[in-house]
Amino acid sequence: MLRCLCVVLSVPLWAQVLELPKLTSAVQVDGDLKEWKERAFHDGVWDIYRVRHSPWFDPKINRLTQHGNEPPPAEDLAARYYTAWDDRYLYLGAEVIDNVNDVDDPAHEPKRWYFKDAICWFVEVPRDTVNERFGEGDHAFCFVADARRPGYAAWHRLGDKTRNYIEEPLKAVEWALKRGANGNFVLEAKVDLVKTTGRAPKIGDEWGLEIVHTDPDGGGYGGHIILYGKGDDDNTWGHARLVGPQPEVERKPE
Repeated sequence: MLRCLCVVLSVPLWAQVLELPKLTSAVQVDGDLKEWKERAFHDGVWDIYRVRHSPWFDPKINRLTQHGNEPPPAEDLAARYYTAWDDRYLYLGAEVIDNVNDVDDPAHEPKRWYFKDAICWFVEVPRDTVNERFGEGDHAFCFVADARRPGYAAWHRLGDKTRNYIEEPLKAVEWALKRGANGNFVLEAKVDLVKTTGRAPKIGDEWGLEIVHTDPDGGGYGGHIILYGKGDDDNTWGHARLVGPQPEVERKPE
């Protein structure tokens, strides 16, 4: 009797490629994402419950701050993150539910965005297999959720051939923050990749990608949601690929 050995191959989430679509029309950076978010990469709403079931989950780095009368975790922090690009710019967006807006750091330094409510996109341009911690090609584009928009609220961490962890204000950027109730906000940013990375993006480019969302809620360091990676080592970051335009989701007519 013949027996058939059937092997079902599937790609684990850790190995899946994150496809970042190209935008083909201009974006007005005003804190309203409606003109481009349907054509950007996003993969749903993230909160600590969903992150807990992701392959990059580590309770030491993915955790919320508990102090005082905190709401349930899903109401403490949840967000949808949007990423897209065109021939020169990287477009970043987020729609955030947060119970408290915390942008005060008692030991403030401009580089300490991670002690405030902030969202940071880590990108490796181009992606490689070398373990680096903000060496050459690594960039972090970080935005503090401060409606006052101080000079340090848009921040750039990078590395070059000889230095790691270069910290400086992010200058080649347009960005907007629209505050809502409690700590809720919408973030929109347009980063000039030619000026920040020295490279013009194109279809087929392979990047590393990680998103870090910090949420101390008045507590100390340690309130984070981290997506697609496990920290500063760029070899743990997700595998992103720049692809062509993405159509909006097709809806069935009546």
